[in-house]
Amino acid sequence: MKHIIYYIIVIIIIIVLIPLLIVRGCSSTPQEEEPPKKKVEGIKVKVYIAPEDRIQEMDLEEYVKCVVAAEMPADFELETLKAQAVAARTYVYARMKRIYTPKDNSHKDADICTDHTHCQAWTSRQDAMKKWGIFKANSNWKKVERAVEETEGTIIIHDGKVINPVFHSSSGGKTENSEDVWEGVQVSYLRSVPSAGEEVAPNYIYTITMNNEEFVEAIKKEYPDVKFEKENLIEDIEILNRTEGGNVKTLRIGNVEMKGTDLRRILSLRSADFKIEAHDSDSIKITTTGYGHGVGMSQWGANHLAKIGGNYEEILKYYYSGVELTTIEDYENKSASAE
Repeated sequence: MKHIIYYIIVIIIIIVLIPLLIVRGCSSTPQEEEPPKKKVEGIKVKVYIAPEDRIQEMDLEEYVKCVVAAEMPADFELETLKAQAVAARTYVYARMKRIYTPKDNSHKDADICTDHTHCQAWTSRQDAMKKWGIFKANSNWKKVERAVEETEGTIIIHDGKVINPVFHSSSGGKTENSEDVWEGVQVSYLRSVPSAGEEVAPNYIYTITMNNEEFVEAIKKEYPDVKFEKENLIEDIEILNRTEGGNVKTLRIGNVEMKGTDLRRILSLRSADFKIEAHDSDSIKITTTGYGHGVGMSQWGANHLAKIGGNYEEILKYYYSGVELTTIEDYENKSASAE
């Protein structure tokens, strides 16, 4: 009798359960997946290679890879590299469309140049890989490629317009309002925000020393009529006020009042977040915090956000207030339908 029961159970398994499992395993129910991003093809950018004084036309996405490789350490988080890729693409696209253009012809009729003090940094793939060294070159380039390819065609807009996504290495713990750095340029998406985690950046706090005569000579080149006591120099230097982001807004040197950004330019300081103290009787020391103008996205701050779980969209929306992400294709289609 027991053998008959076992036989019946085996028959039920064969006839009912096994086909049921097969049907479930072969189910054609579609899985919810993100649709593949549409490739941005055929967009070319004219780049003025400043050191070689020549213009080179290249694929937009390949250009962006070379900007990311030049602008940001490859060992940053992938989401940080993605944020940089979107910012870099937006930056160049806005210039290709002549939304933001230089006052002079410094690009030699190209869309953009490779001078990082004027536009974005750029390096060839070959030079980037040489800089990284044989052991990291391939993995670093693949990481940069992935960051660009996974954000392909994505740009940043505000109020339906392409933004000017300026960025910098690190602030002094809080980014700057645009008008506090570039007088009269108040931009609604370039607002001061706290920027944590930047203190791990190399030379985040950096001190230089200058003898009094060097300092005096540098100031007199810009302000020939300045008058102060170089023998007691430090008492003739006064920081008058600071910006919301913490940079020096204005200071007085002798009988001259100037902007903190002007002194930064004159002395080639790392930032306008500085303090000036006596070093000894013949020299002063200037200590800066952060590196760059402080407006827009902080690269080291962005990497901190990525480390604590932020994705590239969240990073961009944090540093650029009230913005949205779209694709070049969608932006151009909307622009065409609005005409």
